[in-house]
Amino acid sequence: MAAVLCCGQDALLSHGSAAVLWGLCRTTRGIDIVVPEGTYRRRSGIRVHRRSGLREEHRREVARIPVTDPVSTLIDLAAQPPKWKLERALNEADRLDLVDLEALRATIDLLPRRPGLACLRRLLGAQPLTESGLERRFLAIVRLAGIPMPETQAKLNGYRVDFYWPDLGLVVEADSWRHHRTSGEQTTDHRRDQVHMAAGLATLRFAEDQIRHEPDEVSRTLVTVAAQLSEASG
Repeated sequence: MAAVLCCGQDALLSHGSAAVLWGLCRTTRGIDIVVPEGTYRRRSGIRVHRRSGLREEHRREVARIPVTDPVSTLIDLAAQPPKWKLERALNEADRLDLVDLEALRATIDLLPRRPGLACLRRLLGAQPLTESGLERRFLAIVRLAGIPMPETQAKLNGYRVDFYWPDLGLVVEADSWRHHRTSGEQTTDHRRDQVHMAAGLATLRFAEDQIRHEPDEVSRTLVTVAAQLSEASG
């Protein structure tokens, strides 16, 4: 709030700082403020961005702090690397119902040009990984982890599972963006996990975002769980 106030009455928290305030990401470096073009504000320790066309419709308040609206925040975030941070923020904005992705896809070409817009447009136009593409990425992680290869698309307890290690009693599901977003789909996922647990099987779920961007963490988790299950069965 102090940073916004010292930059003038039209200033708004923006970029990564706004994303943190909206709950779209956890941390950011420094403080970003956007002010109308032509406003001269320079403050030590604050990144001040000047923008033409900054209007009242772009203004929101969170915890009484003036901040850019969610769509503007995402566009600003898209102008800064890394790309995976934008993907996560976009997913969080969707999960928190701050934006409607389908409506945004339909209207994004009508928005005036500005830094970050092209990147966001490309991301919104990108298709989620197909089931086979996600499967290939996950199996590549398994190979690098040095654990035995699983059965794929096995039928267990009335459900088809993505990956299955019968010797370990381990099921792994790779949750794609396309098929695991609605409450009904999530309820089905929980139900199948409960059925497998009742049958004595351990289940791990990895989100598509993890498989795309956190392969080392996925690998470490697989190795740790596989070792624990192997020791328990031995």
